[in-house]
Amino acid sequence: LKNPSATDAEGKFKQINGGTEVDVGADELHENNTSRRTMNRPVKGKTPRRPAPRKPLSNNQKDPVGVYCRVRPLSLEDQECCIEVISSTTIQLHPPDGIKANRNGEYKETQYSFKKVFGLKTSQMELFEDVAKPLVDDLIHCKNGLLFTYGVTGSGKTYTMTGSPGQGGLLPRSLDMIFNSIGPYQAKRYVFKTDDKNGMEIQSQVDALLERQKRESQQNLKTPSSKQRMDPEFADMIHPEEACKAEGVDEDSSYSVFVSYIEIYNNYIYDLLEEAPYDPIKPKPPQSKILREDQNHNMYVAGCTELEVKSTEEAFEVFWRGQKKRRIANTQLNRESSRSHSVFIIKLAQAPLDADGDNVLQDKNQVNVSQLCLVDLAGSERTSRTRAEGSRLREAGNINQSLMTLRTCIEVLRENQMCGTNKMVPYRDSKVTHLFKNYFDGEGKVRMIVCVNPKGDDYEETMLVMRFAEMTQEVEVARPVDRPICGFTAGRRQRNQAFKEELTRRLEERGGPVNGDHLSVIRTLLQSFPPLPPSDLTDASDDQTLPKLIEVLENRHRIRQMISEQYNKAANVLKSMLQETDGNLIAKENFIQEQRGKIGEKDRLIVTHKTEIDRLEKKCKTLEYKIDILQKTTNLYEEDKRSLQHELESREQKLHREQSDKRRMEARMQGMVSDTKLKWEKECERRVAAKQLEMQNKLWVKDEKLKQLKAIVTESKAERPDRPDRPERPEKPERPAREKDRAPQRSVSPAPVPTAPPVRPRHRRSRSAGGDRWVDHKPASNLELDTVMQPNIPNSIKVSGPSEKALSKCDKYLLTHQEIASDGEIETKLIKGEVFKTRGGGQAVQFTDIETLKQESPTAPSRKRRSSGNGPAQQEERNEGNWTDVETRCSMALEMRAGSSMGPGYEHHGMQKRRKP
Repeated sequence: LKNPSATDAEGKFKQINGGTEVDVGADELHENNTSRRTMNRPVKGKTPRRPAPRKPLSNNQKDPVGVYCRVRPLSLEDQECCIEVISSTTIQLHPPDGIKANRNGEYKETQYSFKKVFGLKTSQMELFEDVAKPLVDDLIHCKNGLLFTYGVTGSGKTYTMTGSPGQGGLLPRSLDMIFNSIGPYQAKRYVFKTDDKNGMEIQSQVDALLERQKRESQQNLKTPSSKQRMDPEFADMIHPEEACKAEGVDEDSSYSVFVSYIEIYNNYIYDLLEEAPYDPIKPKPPQSKILREDQNHNMYVAGCTELEVKSTEEAFEVFWRGQKKRRIANTQLNRESSRSHSVFIIKLAQAPLDADGDNVLQDKNQVNVSQLCLVDLAGSERTSRTRAEGSRLREAGNINQSLMTLRTCIEVLRENQMCGTNKMVPYRDSKVTHLFKNYFDGEGKVRMIVCVNPKGDDYEETMLVMRFAEMTQEVEVARPVDRPICGFTAGRRQRNQAFKEELTRRLEERGGPVNGDHLSVIRTLLQSFPPLPPSDLTDASDDQTLPKLIEVLENRHRIRQMISEQYNKAANVLKSMLQETDGNLIAKENFIQEQRGKIGEKDRLIVTHKTEIDRLEKKCKTLEYKIDILQKTTNLYEEDKRSLQHELESREQKLHREQSDKRRMEARMQGMVSDTKLKWEKECERRVAAKQLEMQNKLWVKDEKLKQLKAIVTESKAERPDRPDRPERPEKPERPAREKDRAPQRSVSPAPVPTAPPVRPRHRRSRSAGGDRWVDHKPASNLELDTVMQPNIPNSIKVSGPSEKALSKCDKYLLTHQEIASDGEIETKLIKGEVFKTRGGGQAVQFTDIETLKQESPTAPSRKRRSSGNGPAQQEERNEGNWTDVETRCSMALEMRAGSSMGPGYEHHGMQKRRKP
């Protein structure tokens, strides 16, 4: 027996180092908060995640998701049908009356292809043979499988999965096939035991016996009422002649079947096999379960009930017990509509027998667990048709949301496989997709049965289902890899059974015990030994009885040793003979298998050759027919060729004549072009010379006027009365070299002749804060400066360009101009002027003042001018440059009117106002 302390320690270790939990919703975290506190209480720190075991390298072979279609018959004969089965793989949808036509005014008929289409008269047995039987066969050979039904509500999904009396569905037929295949090879109950982390343990025969006695005593303690009879609906679901069995079952392994039944209702998982105590006064709602990830990164439902079943009847009883708890309701479209997704999980555990072929090998690593998930998805529905309210409306919303998540996952998988992208598949958005994400990642085969109702009312929903099915067929799932087999000799169970039968036969021939009665065997062996002499001591001086007794016992001991030696020799000889026989038998079986494989290959090769020969014969006939057609076509083409050659010759002659005419015309045109070119070159030279002369005259006139204006400015400065001497101020730092260089530069435009009284040249304080209306002109190219002092003019109209409408409403004009100073900083100048009306009805601006805003860095080095004395030449040069400054020129503005005759160069200043028509 196991040590209890060691078992507890092992359980604690598994509890601490178990699989990691999966992120779930807030409600589920709240429901399972107590159990998590209990698990994490003995752990001081976060346990590092156990590295996942290396999976065997999988091949790159992939299989598409197998999608099948089943069409249910109409419930009423006078209903309009919108589906037509064209072939065994194609159906066609006809839009019923009342459906909108396409843009051309025609009704569009669409066709959809599947792996196989099952029509109205398809039986449940035919459907099982094509769809579910291969998955059950893979389950027995250690491969996983997923089968789910999809469709609109009322399309026959539950009937396809469960069936009815006399017409059992896929689920009962799968269970029947499993137990028919592994029936004689099942292990005793509780030899395989599930743990809480989606794993499987093996118990010895003694532990399994104690477990069985413990469970039987617990069941006897309950007050049994009448014996529960099996529901009559399952008694005759499958006819005996429809029973099937898998081939190639490993006879040297021991099997056990575990089933669990869950439902996903409103995106919460509930255990349908959980036996909760019933309280008639205050019944408790069922507790939801959470999803977790085991050490192999497979998803499972934590805390789900897994029952070991030993027969088809027992499995049916367990299924029906959970089916009674499933949520169904009556809607406008279906009398018994499933309001949740149901998942029936069949888990098959198998382990090899030991070398003697008698007991299960006590090695947990040799246990292979495969599972088959049969999923009955709730039907998608439109609330406008079902008229659901309250809880039914919430159920419909959750059902449609989970189906939409399944569709999204399929779309992302298809896009990743076809486009080579690596987008994350949103498995966690729904419990359905999160539970079965391992299947789409390559942990087993995936098959889907699309159930459709051909009535015309479901046309739009059926078309959406068909599009989803067509997209699902393009998703490929990696083919599962065969699991390794232990290295024991095959046929151990048969040899052990044959040995027991031979031992029983020989014991019967000798008259010994048949059923292994050890006491009778001991008596037979004792009777074959020499009889013991009388051992009564009557006298203390008797010295003959004990020596005789010792001699007889020694003889019996020698005989016993001889028998033991002979038995060992015979056993070794028999063992060697059995091993030799086994070796010969295995060699012959291998040879037979090789020959059978070769024969199969030859048969396949012959069939391939026959099909190739038939194909080639058909191809030869087709080619002969094509050759005849091509010969006739060739004759026609030759006649056309002769006629076309004659026509080509005539056209070539015509082309030669046209080319000669073209060459003559080109020579003539080249002469004309050269003459015209020379003529225009001379004309251009004459016009350029005249334009240069005219521009020189204009430039001379402008220079003369500038000289006159300079003389007027100089005379006005000389006539000013001398002001009283002011105290000398400290010398200001000279301007940088850049400003000094820029000073003598003059503007390209000529200085205007003053026609109005000049503005006072001395600096005056800004009057921009007055009550006049201003036009604030800020060009869009100006930059925003984060300075403390910002020009702010209230009661102003802000524009980004000169506008006649804005000038007509204001009295003052302000232009904000920015330029880069010599030190690299941006200098802002506020050019102000007054707006007045002109004789022509327009507006003119006379600039009166300029304010300068400049930003300087206190850490910048100051650059001084080189001192050259304060001679009169320097003062004269400074005075000469004053009239060219912007301030001086802007303070002597002119009013320009249209049509003024002030000389050349001034016509462009007077713009006549555009009159409205």
